[in-house]
Amino acid sequence: MSNAHVPLHPLIIGSSALEIVDGYIYLEHTIQLGRSSFEKEVNRRIQLGWAAFGKLRNIFSSKIPQCLKTKVFEQCVLPVLTYGSETWSLTMGLIRRLRITQRAMLRAMLVVFLRDQIRNEEIRRRTRVTDIAQRVAKLKWKWAGHIARRTDGRWPRTGKRSVGRPPMRWIDGIKRVAGSRWKQAAQDRGFWNSLQKTYVQQWTSIG
Repeated sequence: MSNAHVPLHPLIIGSSALEIVDGYIYLEHTIQLGRSSFEKEVNRRIQLGWAAFGKLRNIFSSKIPQCLKTKVFEQCVLPVLTYGSETWSLTMGLIRRLRITQRAMLRAMLVVFLRDQIRNEEIRRRTRVTDIAQRVAKLKWKWAGHIARRTDGRWPRTGKRSVGRPPMRWIDGIKRVAGSRWKQAAQDRGFWNSLQKTYVQQWTSIG
């Protein structure tokens, strides 16, 4: 059988032709057809996060206490950056990009620059903002436990291996910590919660 692409014809509804695309936005989340990749969605989250940060820049640059700035950031910017992240196939590259974005925002909040050579640990100490890698990992682990305990027979697709270098699947990071029988492990909430720290650490250790 030939692997040549079959030309796609537009779907006509009334007098309008629907555009053929390989991705679209649905419920504020990027849906991409074909080989799964969350890079576009992460790029979009970063853009939206900066837009949210920009709208609040007057607050972040004001003289109000840092604890209030941190609260605003965690309630208005961090959720925008991490929306839908529980469904992402995490990679070190994606986590690193999110952390770099968060650090740039925190430096802007503190009005410090890279040339000031202030260590990331000191930036976190001053702002006390939740590490974005920690937030994303916790959201995904919680969501994995939730869907494993579902009893309605539905199960989200986690992706199939393709020819060539296999892409990271949604489930791979979960299995590294909880094993191949992770769905059975998730039935014990106490045991599942005890594994969360190990799962989170593998992502928060990324620079």
